[in-house]
Formats: sequence, structure tokens, C-alpha cells
Amino acid sequence: MIHPSRIQPLNSRSIQDGRYVLYWMQASQRVECNHALEHAVREAGLLHLPVVVVFGLTDRFPEANLRHYAFLLEGLEEVRSGLRKRGIRFVLRHRSPERAAVELAGEAALVVADRGYLRIQRQWRSHVAANAPCAVVQVESDVVVPAETASPKEEYTAGTFRPKLHRVLKGYLAPLEARPVRKDSLSLRLDVDAAEDFAALAGTMKIDRSVAPVEGLAGGTASANRLLEAFIAGKLRHYGDRRNDPGLDFASGLSPYLHFGQISPLAVALRVSAEKAVPAAAREAFLEELIVRRELGMNFAFYNERYDEYASLPDWARKTLAEHGKDRREFLYDEGQWERAETHDPYWNAAQREMVLTGRMHNYMRMYWGKKLLEWSRTPEEAFRTALRLNNRYELDGRDPNSFAGVAWCFGKHDRAWPGRKVFGKIRYMNDAGLRRKFDMDTYLAKVAALGKGR
Repeated sequence: MIHPSRIQPLNSRSIQDGRYVLYWMQASQRVECNHALEHAVREAGLLHLPVVVVFGLTDRFPEANLRHYAFLLEGLEEVRSGLRKRGIRFVLRHRSPERAAVELAGEAALVVADRGYLRIQRQWRSHVAANAPCAVVQVESDVVVPAETASPKEEYTAGTFRPKLHRVLKGYLAPLEARPVRKDSLSLRLDVDAAEDFAALAGTMKIDRSVAPVEGLAGGTASANRLLEAFIAGKLRHYGDRRNDPGLDFASGLSPYLHFGQISPLAVALRVSAEKAVPAAAREAFLEELIVRRELGMNFAFYNERYDEYASLPDWARKTLAEHGKDRREFLYDEGQWERAETHDPYWNAAQREMVLTGRMHNYMRMYWGKKLLEWSRTPEEAFRTALRLNNRYELDGRDPNSFAGVAWCFGKHDRAWPGRKVFGKIRYMNDAGLRRKFDMDTYLAKVAALGKGR
């Protein structure tokens, strides 16, 4: 059963006579627990038509590079295999997603799209809705609770968002069953060009190749599921009290897979909730991050058109930073020094190197990393731009609503005013002494140093 609020018409056209139902896959890059896919299968069954799935691969996704594309293509190879087992043809087209969808919509009875919250994703869907000759419906499968249902406005903090979300959450924590495919589309003839060799495709794309794929980290749902099971077996029990320690490894590691839609947040939530042998506090701590905090980021991107700009910060934050804009900075670094991890601070340097080498950064260190960018840049605006650029360049989960919200948090978004101090004003402060007081930072430094050996 798909909750009706997940399904949203994007235009006023009707279902047409067509050869197939088209699922335009873009944000939810998976076969398992995919509401958009299952809705397409259901509608195709009612119309006695096959389902075709199309994915448009653009060379021009903002700030994406070889690291991101390699991970994405590994996942899509798995999607093709999974769809084939269900008798569904997968068409990967090397062109802008909205063009790929519109071209195949010409012979479709209905177009089903999944949902994305970024500006470019919404622009793509608006284009398809305006140019497809048939009905286009959007089916939410990227969050547990659709953004409009969770809240009708941009939320101030997690504290204001949480009770609204929890009031409706139970109705969305329902498993999604795969429907039988009534009509095979594998032999369906389509008059379009489609990529066959996904691995070779990456070599022909006109993309930024300066950031290499992460060694030993494979994209796709199978890898995500293995990570999830390992997390539940060995880490979930201690997640509540150990996740913040950067020297330990008690994070799930799922954020890249959630970013690319290679695993469903609903499936993860249900799997974790089912672990009754794990203390409730540990399960709740994880679900707070997976649902409340992650979907607060979606709320930010959905309701704030300037989510990727300094102007998205709350008025009080920009005001206090402006008041301290001329305060003397003890250290100043330029963008090259930041990128090469050439600061005086071994903890900041280690966090930067962790991100460059692994495509991920420990979440607590990412907060510290952002705070120090603010403290040691010439202006808060410069710090904000540097944080976003480095995060989006190296993180596999960069260019994501949660990345934009996470960077903005370092500058006061979703936070409150604190006692004033130099440079920061009333923005929350973090320092190296706090890291050493709370954690064994030598362990973290050794862990990152080991990552770099042999590279």
C-alpha cells in the first residue's frame, strides 16, 4: 500500500493510449522498496501494459565529478540486473534527464517520476510535466514522510520540526511489497539510443576527473544492505553513546547510499525498528538521525529557494556575523591551503584528509571542520563558500539537502544564539580543547594517517 500523499500529479493531462508505462528513475536509484517503481508497476497492470524504466545521465550535474559518477554507475548496473529479473527493461540514456524522459514519454500512456528536492531536480520534473504528452505523476520515495505532510513551512530547528513529524510518522512506517509484473518489457522495441556498457560510459563522459573514485567502496543496493546488516550486528547497540567519537567507527556509513537513492530510508527505518533486542534508546538515536535530522534537511531545501547560499542563514546569524566581520582572526588560510589540509590544526587537517581519501568525514568532525572554516577565513561569506565547495567536491553524499543544511548549521541554521565571542558572535563555538576533553583524538589522527598509507 502506497500512502496517497506520496502520489502527486505534476500536470493536468490524462492517461493516453500508449505502448508502456514509463518510470523515469532519477532520485530513487534502486529496485527494492521503491514507491515510484511499484506505483508504475501497479498502473501498468491496470492498463495491461509493460513498464519501461529510463534514467538520464547528464555530464553537467552541478559540482559532480568522477568520484560521484563512478559510484552512481555501479549502482545503476545493479538496477539493470534487478529490473531484468522482474521482466522490466532499463534504458540508460547519456543525455540530460528531462530530455531522456520526454523523448520516451512520446509513446507512454503515463509517466511516473520519483522525487528530488534540489533546485535542478525540481526544474527537470517541471520540464517533463510541461512537455510530456500524457499524465505525469510524482511518487515520493526519498523520505519517510513527504515534506509537505511533515510541515507546511520551513522549520526553525529540529525542536520545532520533530513533533510535527512524529504526529504523522506512524502512518508512513509501513512496508512496501513488490508487485507482480503482468507484462514483460524486455523484448519491447524502442527507437532510442541506450548505453549498454556502463563501465565504459564513464570514460566517454565530459566530466571533472580530478577526484578519483574511493578505493574499496562499491555503489549499489547490495553494498548498502551489507553495510546495514553489519551496522545492526556490531554497532547499533552502542550507537547512542559512541557515534560521536571520531576515533571509533560507530556510524552506519549509509549516507552515500541514501544520497543516491540506492537504499530506501523507509527500509532502513523498518529494519532498525525491528531489532527489539537492541536497547530502545539506541534505536531511537539512530532513527532521530535517519528521519528527523535527514528530513529536516529536505524541509530546508524544499522551502528555502536559497538553500545553497549564505542568504539562507537566519537573520540573527547573519546579523551577529556581520557585527564581528572585522574581528581579528588568529589564523587565515586561502582555499588552496584548506583543500590541501595545510592548516596549523592537526585535527582539522585529519578531517579534510579523511574526506579527500574516503569520500566521507566523521559527522562530529564535519561540524568541527565547518566551525574552523568560519573562524580562520577572511569573511563568513568566504568560509561558507569554501565549506560548500569542498564538501560537494569530495563527499559522496555532497550536493544533497543534508549537506546544504549541515554546512548552514555550522553558521547558525537550525541552531540558537549562544553567548557572544570574537569572530563567531552568537554562533555556536567549537575548539580543539573540546575535542580532546571528550575523545581520544590521537586515535582519530592515527586512523586517518593509516588511510593515507600507500596512496
